[in-house]
Amino acid sequence: MMQLVTCICVLMIGASCIPDESSRRSAEQVGKTDVLVVFLTGNELGELKPCGCVGGQLGGLDRRAAIFKSVPALKRLIVDTGSLVEETGEQDLIKFEIIIQAFRLLDYDLVNLTEKDIEIAKNLGVLSNPIVGFISAHDQDGERISAKFANQFLLKGKPVIVAVAAFDVESAPVEQIGKLFTSKPGLQTVNILILNRCDAGIIASIREMGIIDCLVCPAESDEAMMISDPNQRPLVVSVGRYGRYVGKLQIRAVTPGEVGDRLYLAFSAVDVNESLPPESSLVELYEDYQWLVREHNLLEKQPRWPLPNGLEYTGSKSCKYCHEHEYEYEKWSSKAHAHAYATLEKVGSQYDPECVVCHVVGAEYESGFVSEEKSSEDLKNVGCENCHGPGSEHIRTLGVVETSGPKSDCSDCHTPENSANYAGNEQLYFEKIIHWREPNSAHNVKKKGRSKD
Repeated sequence: MMQLVTCICVLMIGASCIPDESSRRSAEQVGKTDVLVVFLTGNELGELKPCGCVGGQLGGLDRRAAIFKSVPALKRLIVDTGSLVEETGEQDLIKFEIIIQAFRLLDYDLVNLTEKDIEIAKNLGVLSNPIVGFISAHDQDGERISAKFANQFLLKGKPVIVAVAAFDVESAPVEQIGKLFTSKPGLQTVNILILNRCDAGIIASIREMGIIDCLVCPAESDEAMMISDPNQRPLVVSVGRYGRYVGKLQIRAVTPGEVGDRLYLAFSAVDVNESLPPESSLVELYEDYQWLVREHNLLEKQPRWPLPNGLEYTGSKSCKYCHEHEYEYEKWSSKAHAHAYATLEKVGSQYDPECVVCHVVGAEYESGFVSEEKSSEDLKNVGCENCHGPGSEHIRTLGVVETSGPKSDCSDCHTPENSANYAGNEQLYFEKIIHWREPNSAHNVKKKGRSKD
């Protein structure tokens, strides 16, 4: 643990955190602007950027800067609602530190910490030397973190207070929410509340209070979205998952002729698409992450399951003796799967176990790929044994014993996260890997996901 913290600290000291002042406008320049924007993100769950295996993928911390910079710094608030990583393994801890550093470079005003976030942050020493502002509804082992943050802006020359608070409905009655928000005479306010659980009853109770303008609920889908009627207060929204979208809450003054005297709110989802230019400092930060993954030797450390019945992986070249003359090996060699490992090398991800597992043979099992230094060359790439299963007994018996599991199904790697266009286009993808002549050969590859039995 100490080694991890030391490596991260070195990177944090060397990284530039000075915002580009030329991109900021003075208060006089923006004071009369009639729109404020609160950018809302959350539920990164360790997703630093899309895997990059195919085009059209959404997300990436390095692309967010372009969205944030579309609004002058004095007219925006950038908030993350928490759940930075999924687990607490060594790679997750590295990601946690990298995400916090990314928030600093992206000029986040505020990060809400979930209960798991606080535990990780405390263990890594992040709470004792914060580089971004934190709030939380949880108090872990005496760590006092405010549950509320407020900032004052100018909207058409008049002051507006935007307050953001977090509340744990599991440990306190919703009636206590009122204690988080106070109003000052003569000041307009926008109160935003982040909840760790939402249901119809909780939303109804909060709505009756009449003090919350925007309610942020836990995400149930990847896309940021409006959950409530856009004309009803509070607006009930979700920020989505994996950083694929940025929630954009616009606040503007009521114009003459509109009903009411409260500020007007509108919410939309901005997709973090590949047309957005990456921020160089965030690109460098991701390279630092790749260096840490390699430095900590995570690829060789990952757990590996024993194969059933004493089976072993033998590598794709071991299939060549019999199957080259039957067309299969030669044809497979010309397909993209046969060069899958090289795509990792091009982007520097050949040491990342989360990436490597889908680009080599048997990375999750004993006798499978361990690393480039410790594995046979022909265990690289998506080879015969990925789909047909480990071949040791099949080869030893000269084909008498058929191959058996574990076998990978296409959808094990072509997930929505890694291959957004796969679902609904399975046949088109399947045609790209055909390396046989027999019409029924496709049915000989058992459609079964990875099994550890």
